Amino acid sequence: QLRIVESGGGLVQPGGSLRLSCEISGDTWQFYTIAWFHQAPGKERQGIACINNFGDHMNYVESVKDRFAISKDGAKGTVFLRMNSLKPADTGVYYCAARNLWICSNGIPIDGDAWGEGTQVTVSS
Repeated sequence: QLRIVESGGGLVQPGGSLRLSCEISGDTWQFYTIAWFHQAPGKERQGIACINNFGDHMNYVESVKDRFAISKDGAKGTVFLRMNSLKPADTGVYYCAARNLWICSNGIPIDGDAWGEGTQVTVSS
């Protein structure tokens, strides 16, 4: 059983930056691909970034590719999402999910095996 807790959300002005954290615990979490999902108000949740179990392959959707960076600190059991040049369209709840048997370099997962509760990000002036 994995336990996932997101943090780091908040209110930021357009053009600003935030770093989200995803703390993961559980016996085998190191073997999972970890992904961040974004759910904008009134829209479906969408996977936007993933990192593989070794932390050496990442993937992003086109809309965040040059602005967001996913990274992993295996020793601390934490995956980060650094978000730069934030836009109002980035507003929403950000979820962290673990997905087993997923090759991140092939694409972003569309679902997860374990989820956190999410953290709210609001980009507004």
